[in-house]
Amino acid sequence: MTHESNVITDHEKIRKWVEEREGRPARVKGTGGKHDAGLLRINFPGDEDGKLEDISWDEFFKKFEEEDLAFLYQDETAGGKTSYFNKLVRR
Repeated sequence: MTHESNVITDHEKIRKWVEEREGRPARVKGTGGKHDAGLLRINFPGDEDGKLEDISWDEFFKKFEEEDLAFLYQDETAGGKTSYFNKLVRR
């Protein structure tokens, strides 16, 4: 594993990375609507400040594809610990 950043679009790899860190797909509260997931985020334990609400993986990936996004992430920190760094970026 490396502390370098990687970019992927594979849904199963994204889901695996997130779930290995006990994360869940989420959106920023107050964004989106009935047919729009809104601003996508990953919700990790202890990261719950009330600004995020969990959504399904189906909702997450529907919006992910509609917005032509990619998942930027890091496996390990420079110190060798598990990294939670991730960002959704344009492809």
